[in-house]
Amino acid sequence: MTIIRSRDNPRVKRWAKLSTDSRFRRQEQRVLIEGPHLVAEALRAGLKPLALIVSEAGLNRPELWALAKDRAPVVLSDGLFSALVDAQTPPGIAAEIELATIETDTAKPAVFLEGVQDPSNVGAILRTAAAFGAGEVVLDRACADAWSPKALRAGMGGHFRLAVRQVANLAESVGDFHGTTICTVSRGGMPLMEIELRRRIGWIFGAEGKGVSEALARRAAMRATIPMAPGSESLNVAAAAAICLYEAFSRDES
Repeated sequence: MTIIRSRDNPRVKRWAKLSTDSRFRRQEQRVLIEGPHLVAEALRAGLKPLALIVSEAGLNRPELWALAKDRAPVVLSDGLFSALVDAQTPPGIAAEIELATIETDTAKPAVFLEGVQDPSNVGAILRTAAAFGAGEVVLDRACADAWSPKALRAGMGGHFRLAVRQVANLAESVGDFHGTTICTVSRGGMPLMEIELRRRIGWIFGAEGKGVSEALARRAAMRATIPMAPGSESLNVAAAAAICLYEAFSRDES
């Protein structure tokens, strides 16, 4: 078995660029995913790796070999693999895949994100959206790249069950939504528990700190506020999204 040890290898250089360059990811419509959980989730979703990459040490881990054994993996030296991936503790396995192209399910809720710049928050929201039955997540250009390594790790495979789009004009996408759009605000909106949610909802969440811009909030059919204990200023955007999406999901299930 040949083990690649040179950083000058053209394939290694390409994978390194996929890991670090969002513009290159969009151009190529490819992404590098890291770790056994994400690789397994991608396979479960029917995605076929364009390349499966395993570290030299990873060959001795049964759970990694179970994923790689029928797919002719590319083996990298441990040092080269560590330099390639973003995770501080190298997971031993990675894969190059095509960006998931899932059609929007117009019967399911949607999530619109404005200026959410922390990739971990973006990934957490995608994970929650998938868990609670959303069909798509639409991000504006000011958001962190949904396919960055940190966002993918936080998403835990939710990316592969959603239509994920990044658009130049979020207000236009909100305007085109067929359903009821609800903008979350820290105060002054209708209490979440009092809103009728048994319909298709398009949730709008804004940037950490600033929240949803007034221009976009005016596009929403209504504004919602999550009641909090006195003295509490606001919620993390990923926590707010989880509460709203769960509330709507639980009512549909009851």
